[in-house]
Amino acid sequence: RELLPPWLVIVAGLTGIVLLCVSTKDVPVAPLRTKYGIVLDAGPSRTILFIYQWTTTKANKTGVIRGCSSCPVQGPGVSSYSDSPQKAGKSLEPCLNWAQKEIPAEQHSQTPLYLGATASMRQLNLTHPILSDSLLAALSGTLKSSPFSFQGAQILSSPEEEAFNWVAVNYVLENFFKYDWRGELVPSRRGMAGVLSVGGSSAQLTCELEGEQQAPKEGVRLQLYGQTHRLLTQQCPCHGTEQLRSRLLAVLIQ
Repeated sequence: RELLPPWLVIVAGLTGIVLLCVSTKDVPVAPLRTKYGIVLDAGPSRTILFIYQWTTTKANKTGVIRGCSSCPVQGPGVSSYSDSPQKAGKSLEPCLNWAQKEIPAEQHSQTPLYLGATASMRQLNLTHPILSDSLLAALSGTLKSSPFSFQGAQILSSPEEEAFNWVAVNYVLENFFKYDWRGELVPSRRGMAGVLSVGGSSAQLTCELEGEQQAPKEGVRLQLYGQTHRLLTQQCPCHGTEQLRSRLLAVLIQ
């Protein structure tokens, strides 16, 4: 039987030793594919387009995202266009064109696009529902014509809006999870912060209910990073910056 050359045996042995000694974490792997998402925050005084990105990495079945960049839409908030809804849709186009340059072209059709309108649109919907519907239709028409995957334009309820604010603040504070010294995601074991949100037309205080405290019907229940959170929002209508400014001007005029 033919024997293997001695040099080949030595090389094979050294290769085996290296493979046994090198940790699997040290072996280079293909980079995770980056995904993108777009959210338009249509507030009382202005609209801002935000781009987010993430990979397939998750912490307890919930995605780990980070803000990428943003584009303030020129002009006032969308509710100010109630007399000319088409102008509201037109005002979004420069930021949508900017987003097309920020996100790789091959990702456009897979990038979800959302618009959430808040306090001023809620007020318009209560007083002039037909006008608010026309505005949403115009906004949706512009967003559908973009190359991104349009997922909807809607008026957020106050509890929904404040729940999103609460999640954003506690996410930034790393109260859901944190990175350990190895760069791995671990529970932070920190308490959750309450959030006072002062908008253009109102202010809200949102906090998490503790223990067995009974949640009211208007409360919000969230499942995030392996934990259940029950939130309650206290409303302070007419205490937003625009409302307070209007009240101050009325007092000065009187």
